[in-house]
Amino acid sequence: MTTHPDSAATLAAALQQTAFSTGTVSAPLKRSGTVGTIPSPNAAPEALAAYARRVKLRMLPDTVIQAEFFIGQKTFHRNIPAGDCAAFLEACFSGIFSRGDFTGPAGTATVLANKKGTLTLITTEKHAAADTAAAAAQNDTGHDRFKRRIIPEGTPVPFLMDLGVMNAEGTVYKSMYPKYRQINRFLEFVADILPRLRERAREKEGEPLRIVDFGCGKSYLTFALYYYLHTIENLPVLITGLDLKEDVIDHCNTLARTYEYSGLSFMVGDIARYAREESIDMVVSLHACDTATDYALARAVQWGAPVIFAVPCCQHELNAQISAGSAKTGPANALEPLLRNGLIRERFSALLTDTLRAELLESAVYTVQLVEFIDMSHTPKNILIRAVRGKSPGTGPSDSYRTLATFFGVSPALERELFPGTPGGKD
Repeated sequence: MTTHPDSAATLAAALQQTAFSTGTVSAPLKRSGTVGTIPSPNAAPEALAAYARRVKLRMLPDTVIQAEFFIGQKTFHRNIPAGDCAAFLEACFSGIFSRGDFTGPAGTATVLANKKGTLTLITTEKHAAADTAAAAAQNDTGHDRFKRRIIPEGTPVPFLMDLGVMNAEGTVYKSMYPKYRQINRFLEFVADILPRLRERAREKEGEPLRIVDFGCGKSYLTFALYYYLHTIENLPVLITGLDLKEDVIDHCNTLARTYEYSGLSFMVGDIARYAREESIDMVVSLHACDTATDYALARAVQWGAPVIFAVPCCQHELNAQISAGSAKTGPANALEPLLRNGLIRERFSALLTDTLRAELLESAVYTVQLVEFIDMSHTPKNILIRAVRGKSPGTGPSDSYRTLATFFGVSPALERELFPGTPGGKD
């Protein structure tokens, strides 16, 4: 149904009647060049809207609207009481934005506003027949259409709703299915070593498991890890996420408080400067660039962390060493046709880097697996390193590691961090 509200106030009231669960306002109208300018950090939501190129809205379970403002290269977050939402929407469509898209249990709503002030509201109801068909497709086990996941679709999970992965009914947005699959795939790997974590929890006699996530970013997987271990498996955990972006950390801490995840916190910091007071039971490092992965792995080994998960990214170090000629004068010169092409050398160097990382972790007495994280069609950075610590301390790089590193004439950062007294570990 299409209507033309006579004012922004009337439009805002009509939108609230749709009981939307998520929404996006976008397409700024011309505003004297203010769009993209960084406003005061303490600005009110209506004031922030005047600077934003887009605003995402999500209804939280406690009748609070969370607004995420995209301004320049930064994001700002505000919680708006549901009773103030109509006033905020009225401000947005009073000459600030020209489009809005909202979804809720009853259907969808689209807002169009032109420079002359004409407002259009298009609403589409959600039909029961469509719901029935969707449910049938969801539960059709023929041809492997249905996959039992640790976090199943159809069950609303607050943090996934707030991060824009699913709506209030637990339906995963089509554009977010890769992220949804990634989250569940990661939890499946964690589930595989759950017995080791339970054993560690028993060893600690009631003390919580301490987990550090280096480079947590927006923390999709950090929240999922806490939800799985604490809420589903009822394990006592304290998880700390670290990232260098202060606004991202502030947002994640706000979400953790909103969901009353008392064992989940976030800090501004990096791997090198993180100081611990207690033993660390699990280290997670997902998509840390280049040697940042090596430093995360090294800290985990030095702390004696029983479990390590890492998904490396941007392995440039060995590519640069091979390109500089370290492999051209030794035995690896026979592979010159393989290494002369930059693209092939880059991909080969990434595989060599992760192979040597696995060898070094095994030298430090970890049982290591290199597994496919998610499908290659989603991202080429799809190798996950899973390592579980053994009982004895490591004594130095293995012969197989030394043979491979010497063959290519390379000296990885992880060896320098773990075994500084070895030939390849010298500065």
